[in-house]
Amino acid sequence: MTSVEVAQAQQKSPSMVGGVVITIGTAVGAGMFSLPVISAGMWFGWALVAMLLSWFVLYHVSLMILEVNMHFKPGESFDTMVRATLGKGWNTFNGLLLAFLFYILDYAYISGGGSIVNQTLQSSFGLSPPQPLSGLIFALVLASVVWYSTKAVDRVSSVLISGMLVTFVLATFDFTLSVKIDNLIDGGSDQGTFERFWFIFAALPYFLTSFGYYGNVPSLVKYYGRKPKLIARAMAIGSGGIFAVYLLWLICTLGNLSQAALLPVIEKGGNIGVLVAAMNTVINSAALSKMLSIFANMAIISSFLGVSLALFDFIADKFKFDDSGIGRLKTALVVFIPPTIGGVLFPDGFITAIGFAGLVAAVNALIIPPLMFKKSRQRYGHGSEGFAAASEKMANFLILMGVVYVLCNVLKMFKWLPVVG
Repeated sequence: MTSVEVAQAQQKSPSMVGGVVITIGTAVGAGMFSLPVISAGMWFGWALVAMLLSWFVLYHVSLMILEVNMHFKPGESFDTMVRATLGKGWNTFNGLLLAFLFYILDYAYISGGGSIVNQTLQSSFGLSPPQPLSGLIFALVLASVVWYSTKAVDRVSSVLISGMLVTFVLATFDFTLSVKIDNLIDGGSDQGTFERFWFIFAALPYFLTSFGYYGNVPSLVKYYGRKPKLIARAMAIGSGGIFAVYLLWLICTLGNLSQAALLPVIEKGGNIGVLVAAMNTVINSAALSKMLSIFANMAIISSFLGVSLALFDFIADKFKFDDSGIGRLKTALVVFIPPTIGGVLFPDGFITAIGFAGLVAAVNALIIPPLMFKKSRQRYGHGSEGFAAASEKMANFLILMGVVYVLCNVLKMFKWLPVVG
């Protein structure tokens, strides 16, 4: 062990709070505003089932990735793990999928983030620059945080999560008090439980994407070192926090808005502003609208940082860039130039980009990691560092669910699944 490695080993380990923050910050973003819209056909009961299923499968996938990662050095990401377990062919395929997923999400957040800069400049200084310029400012400022260090992402995300918690509680408090149980049960629809069931298949991919923190597992290993039980606890608490936020949001929205009230929102593409306007018909409050807007702004920034961190570590591993200032600069250029160019040239592609991400996530999250896990068990044995994720039967179940989610995406693309509106 070198003197540098000894010094690193002697450093105090980051607290579990950092991992919880990174986990929640990566998943909870502006995409949560789409959940009431895609739940409009099946309503709350089946939406809860879809959310539970997506939480369950992605939590276990994350544990499997964590176990595999324990057989490699901290900092070695999916490129190294997949190549060592499944071979070059799978590694090339997974690398393309993972890179596409991370890049398309980064582009989506830069595209959506441009509106945040516009709103801030307009409200603070009366300035309204072109959205491409706003997207460029958004990308440059936040890219510098990711380039600086993982700890910087942790610190900024901690502030954002705190702000998101406060604004979310303030924004949803009044809505929670006004929830109508009858409305939460059926949304004013005359469809029966069985009829609403079929809408779940079109919604499943969106719920899967909403729990997309699995890509940050190698970053957490790099952050904490070889402490899988600590990381697993951080992911358990973080994923539980994600679930709680989504659950409260669905209760507030579906408990106050009828299915008929959501139709205009659906017709206008599920835009956040339209949904907030619909919520304001329940409780007309400028302060409430402001709280929801602030929450959405912080959520999209937090998600951008989390996804960018995962992409940053993936690229550093792929091209073997070191962790020095120059090495991190090289990584940052590869990570941020493509999505930033896309955000500048095509500033209005947020919704389309999120749609593409769902299909890629189904393969990249639910099929490749369980295959990697099974091969790792064959090659390296049962667990490492005293940590074992799950059984191979669970891996087979996750692969099956991956096929189901892929089919849901394909059928939805061909419009063979029922959707409201």
